[in-house]
Amino acid sequence: MANSKRDLFLKRRLRVRNKLRKMADGRARLSVHRSSKNISVQLIDDVNGVTLASASSLEKDLGVVGKNNVEAAKKIGAAIAERAKKAGVEECYFDRGGFLFHGKIKALADAAREGGLKF
Repeated sequence: MANSKRDLFLKRRLRVRNKLRKMADGRARLSVHRSSKNISVQLIDDVNGVTLASASSLEKDLGVVGKNNVEAAKKIGAAIAERAKKAGVEECYFDRGGFLFHGKIKALADAAREGGLKF
C-alpha cells in the first residue's frame, strides 16, 4: 500500500533531524516551518531546550503579514540572521524539517547566510 503524503513528509522530517543530530556538535538548530499561509523559523538550543530567536510572517513589523512567498521568506531569513547575532549565535545547522530545499525554504536559507549565519 502506498504511503500518504503526510506519512512521507513525517519520514523525511525524521530522517533529516536524525542526520543533523549526529553532526550537531552542540550548535543551535535553525528550524523552519511552512504552512499554506505563513512561514516561520526558530533558532533552538537543543542542549538546554530553549528558543534563542524566532521570526515569522505573522509579525507586523516585518511587513509580510499573511504572506507566504519567496519575498516574505527572504525578509524572514534576514530577520532571523539579525536576531541570531543579537543572541550571540554565529553558527547553526539548518533543519528544513520535511520540506524540500527549494523555493521559499531555499530563499530563507540564502537570506540567513547573507545576513551572517553560517550553516
